[in-house]
Amino acid sequence: MSTPSLTLSSAPPALRLAGIRKDFGGTQALRGVSLEVAAGEVHALIGENGAGKSTLMKILSGAHAADAGTMELSGQPYAPADPHDARCTGVAMIYQELNLALHLPAGENILLGAESARGGWIDRRASRERAREALAQLGHADLDLDRPAGRFSIAEQQVIEIARALLTRPRVLIMDEPTSSLTLADTERLFAVIQRLRAQGVSVIYISHFLEECRRIADRYTVLKDGETVGTGAMAEVTIDRLVTLMTGREVRNLYPRTEHAAGALVLEVRNLSRRPRLRSASLQLRAGEIFGLAGLIGAGRTELVRAIFGLDAAEAGSVVVGGTPEREADPRGRWRQGVGFLSEDRKEEGLMLSQSITDNLTLTKLGTFGRFGWIDAARQREAARRWVDELRVKCREPGQAAGELSGGNQQKVALARLLEHPARILLLDEPTRGIDVGSKAQVYELIGQLASAGKAIVMVSSYLPELLGLCDTIGVMCRGELAAVRPRSEWSEADLLRAATGGASAAPIA
Repeated sequence: MSTPSLTLSSAPPALRLAGIRKDFGGTQALRGVSLEVAAGEVHALIGENGAGKSTLMKILSGAHAADAGTMELSGQPYAPADPHDARCTGVAMIYQELNLALHLPAGENILLGAESARGGWIDRRASRERAREALAQLGHADLDLDRPAGRFSIAEQQVIEIARALLTRPRVLIMDEPTSSLTLADTERLFAVIQRLRAQGVSVIYISHFLEECRRIADRYTVLKDGETVGTGAMAEVTIDRLVTLMTGREVRNLYPRTEHAAGALVLEVRNLSRRPRLRSASLQLRAGEIFGLAGLIGAGRTELVRAIFGLDAAEAGSVVVGGTPEREADPRGRWRQGVGFLSEDRKEEGLMLSQSITDNLTLTKLGTFGRFGWIDAARQREAARRWVDELRVKCREPGQAAGELSGGNQQKVALARLLEHPARILLLDEPTRGIDVGSKAQVYELIGQLASAGKAIVMVSSYLPELLGLCDTIGVMCRGELAAVRPRSEWSEADLLRAATGGASAAPIA
């Protein structure tokens, strides 16, 4: 996809932010950030977790008020009172952490506060047509508008969130990690939508940790680090290595480090596992020291497979054998005892206790080892938490801080650290780097490689194909609820994976 060049004009920028500051207690989240976005420009906002990106966008979208600084929209002063005011003014935001009413139907979530009306009454037919049109732009015109949002997968919920933002036809659209749960095909559809919005003069602020995406879709970039602007310019004139250096203050030479490891004894065998309608049939074998990747489209059954293996969702047929022993307990408690750990793709709803401390989240599954006779040794708990906070570079005030106060990427690190503290010998990782910045990704990739070297067996679901190709020893592709193709990583390419995921020829790789 080629990026059209911008035409310079004397018109004021669509958006101008100058000297934006924001403090949360004693923490300086933003220290005088400035940003300019032209009409019809896609502007990438880049930075590590905790750099201030989300705080800046919450100020722009009316969720927070700045402590200092000014904002202008098309040359006019701009200071939204709340998100609704921002939307009415023409600024819409798609949050990384989905903000849906999970008990309401998908259609009502898309239309909430923006329904069509006639004579003071809601025009339901016209409203549904608008919702369907917004979904069609994203390639999901057949999504069930009457199904509660909470019954969709995280990736499908993200599609609903994006459709809601498009419904208002914004002048400035903020996308915070919009592809973090999307497959390659859905990402392509989203990029096509962004191109159409750009052609209509809509300005898009695109926040992503996928620097390849930023390079492809954005005209210009701004990099934040520790709440300050450290770089800005034309995307065509900067390299990914330079962006990484600006983000992290250091060079990341090898994003996908290959740690030497070899497959050992069979530790997990899945035989014809099914849970309809999403999971029709899946069989796989996993060996100690092996990294097994699961690719596939939204709704193909990847998440359903790992949840069924862990016992979170009861399988209707088939079996799971751990360590050669036929299963006796298929619930999560039993799986933990067998040494199987699970990392959910939905850290907000089921991956973490957001109101509880980092320490409690990290030690939850092995509290009995931190005390005797029903009493918990809090000092030992904190010591264990501090070790993982330091090792994974979790940005926090202290281990006693509530997990919900952390950025999304740092929350993901806490969820991953719990599996390492347990410790599990079979790790089921569903989108383990979702919402994590590039520097932290390299660290997590290295950690996964080290775990495999130590004999851990890993099943890894990912929508990011370069990640699977860079890390895994074996890759299987889910297609329409079936594990359709399992082959060594060396026999796959991105094109092959996509072809197999969409139901194309998968028996042999492309020559």
